[in-house]
Amino acid sequence: MSVSMPHIGALPAGARNSITDVPGVAVGQCTLADGACQTGVTVVLPHGGNLFTDKVPAAATVLNGFGKSVGLVQVEELGVLETPIALSNTFAVGALSQAQIRQAIAANPEIGRAWPTVNPLVFECNDGYLNDIQAMAVQQAHYAQACAAASVDFAQGAVGAGRGMSSFGLKGGIGSASRHVGGYHVGVLVQANFGTLPSFTVAGARLGGLLAERLRAHTQAPAESGPEKGSIIMILATDAPLDARQLRRLSLRAGAGLARTGSVFGHGSGDIALAFSTAYTVPQQAGAPMPALAMLHETRLDTLFHAAADSVEQAILHALWQAETVRGRDGHQRVALRELMPELPQWLLRTAPTN
Repeated sequence: MSVSMPHIGALPAGARNSITDVPGVAVGQCTLADGACQTGVTVVLPHGGNLFTDKVPAAATVLNGFGKSVGLVQVEELGVLETPIALSNTFAVGALSQAQIRQAIAANPEIGRAWPTVNPLVFECNDGYLNDIQAMAVQQAHYAQACAAASVDFAQGAVGAGRGMSSFGLKGGIGSASRHVGGYHVGVLVQANFGTLPSFTVAGARLGGLLAERLRAHTQAPAESGPEKGSIIMILATDAPLDARQLRRLSLRAGAGLARTGSVFGHGSGDIALAFSTAYTVPQQAGAPMPALAMLHETRLDTLFHAAADSVEQAILHALWQAETVRGRDGHQRVALRELMPELPQWLLRTAPTN
């Protein structure tokens, strides 16, 4: 895409303005786009090693629990991740859980025997408006393809798990952003599938009314109305040395960035944030030494909280701006933001406050 979105906030972005600015993190995707099948898989790998034997600290916040995720209970209890993070549609959760279990067993044959079982971690959003979700097209092989494609460079918008997503009555998808503060990175990846068009807000400007008028003219149909529903999954990564308690506090601040875009975490919306740190790993084996390092002091968390909010807001905007218009099941269509308002980047630059 030739025109990028203006920077949100005052904190500097990382080199890629992506979750992969956090050292060691990679993202892989598999996209299924064929007629009524508009879905896919996105995976986030915290590091390139064996996640079961070398876990990373993590914690989650459930802002609104209208969702069907797998693995959150153990993350809350133990405060670690032991598989990659998988994102897809609601009915793909079972297939991806099995794929993660099989992947972990292949690397660690004693799982479930001499060793404990593995905790798969799968998040979902309902893409049933554009995708024939009843076809259950996502299979274990698609998870493997996404993992094999993992890289520091990846596409955003209507790709991977974002292929069938809708946001604010427009085309949603996968978005990412990062901020670099205090010598550390905070990177975010979102699966955006939430919001009502009248409330859509960009960098503090309420654009929902204008976009609703343009959408009516574009489609010759009235904009959708009703309460907020859908979901958003927000994955936060950092290289700051934080423990699980601090990571839960960081994950909670994703809600600040989400609210800035116009969301109220509606009754029918599953809004979940998970944060992890790559600063150290926690060994599976009792004989391996535990990490010995000082956690970041509490008084230094504010800059990371700010970075989390800004990165989430920016990542949501990237998800919508990078997406293309998609037509799927039964002729349903979601129009891309850039198709309705191609002048948005220039408009934001003209209206941005001066420091």
